[in-house]
Amino acid sequence: MHPVTATLAAATLALAACAGRAETTAGGAMPAQAQTIADAATEAGFQRWLTAFRPRALAAGVSAQTFAAATEGLHFDPDVIRRDRRQNEFDQPIWDYLDTAVSATRVQTGQSELTERKPLFAALEARYGVEREVLAAIWGMETNFGRQRGGNPILPALATLAYDGRRGDFFESQLIAALQIIEAREVDARHLVGSWAGAMGHTQFIPTSYLAYAEDFTGDGKRDIWGDDPADALASTAAYLARAGWVKGQPWGAEVVLPEGFNYAATGKNRRRAHADWVAMGVRLPGGGVPPDHGLASVLLPAGARGPAFLLWSNFFAIARYNTADAYVIGVGHLADRLAGGKPFGAAWPRGTRLLSLSERIELQNRLTAAGFDTQGADGKIGPNTTAAIAAFQRARGMLADGYATEDLLKTLR
Repeated sequence: MHPVTATLAAATLALAACAGRAETTAGGAMPAQAQTIADAATEAGFQRWLTAFRPRALAAGVSAQTFAAATEGLHFDPDVIRRDRRQNEFDQPIWDYLDTAVSATRVQTGQSELTERKPLFAALEARYGVEREVLAAIWGMETNFGRQRGGNPILPALATLAYDGRRGDFFESQLIAALQIIEAREVDARHLVGSWAGAMGHTQFIPTSYLAYAEDFTGDGKRDIWGDDPADALASTAAYLARAGWVKGQPWGAEVVLPEGFNYAATGKNRRRAHADWVAMGVRLPGGGVPPDHGLASVLLPAGARGPAFLLWSNFFAIARYNTADAYVIGVGHLADRLAGGKPFGAAWPRGTRLLSLSERIELQNRLTAAGFDTQGADGKIGPNTTAAIAAFQRARGMLADGYATEDLLKTLR
């Protein structure tokens, strides 16, 4: 029997022997001995997985020598799993998120960076066709302009997440990419650091994005996104956005005002219409003017009909390739606007509204489906299917059909 297999078997038997005693502890907590054995079983399983993973890494071009050196002393990190699980447990209202993302301090810091690094930003904008304020906004959102780049070794983090299995295929691909980065001698394992989930450098590239988009802007032969000089990282982000379809001179979006009696069924970031259609429907800028024409656009209500409305153009979706969360894209776009001298949003956010918890969102989806408004599953994620189901239910009840999940909506369904 392989030593790892033997260890796992022994740990499993010992854990089973302790199981009967677990219920005697206060509050049902696992006794220390049982927890230790459980941890040993997890570590043994992780080492077994790492052994099985090795041929897949080698098949992807990672040498045996690189694999051995990079994985020596690699262990399962339970803290990474705890942090990963918390991502689904706590949601932040978009207004709280934006308060931090586009704070006065961040705007001031970003403007200072743009002034101090004016030649760099001018060169980046000229080469890649992405506005300097957008690059600075992503830099500010991701690492507070390089001040919080993360110092966690990413190999144990990626290996732990790959073994855990919740998004195993994704994180295994990131782990292979990280090993390929080491194989190419872009950086050694000791300096391959970043966030707890494996994002790296000034603008938090994941390993596969690094391989696909990273740039050697300084011309020193290295695509260094980790060091104190942000040039390569900012160039890499510019290259990423350019290849995502960025259109220079076009806004990401604009705050708009919707008329009384507006057809909210037309809203949703994937429901694009011609400029003339929105104008005919009464969509206007906060001052009453007609929005600019940048081609097909959509209207997004990130906080429902009671919050601000935004007209979105194609650059919104280019930013979304970097991070798909609407709050993130709006944060980047609005921070870029503010860095360029733009004003805060005019409409107020519904700050008194309580967001539904994960369990409540799942309940909402189940109740909608049971009522005949199918959400195509109950995972707690309010995506297009759930939004459409909410809007259909609201229309059927004679409610304002903005598709927004609220506590009052859940109470009505109950």
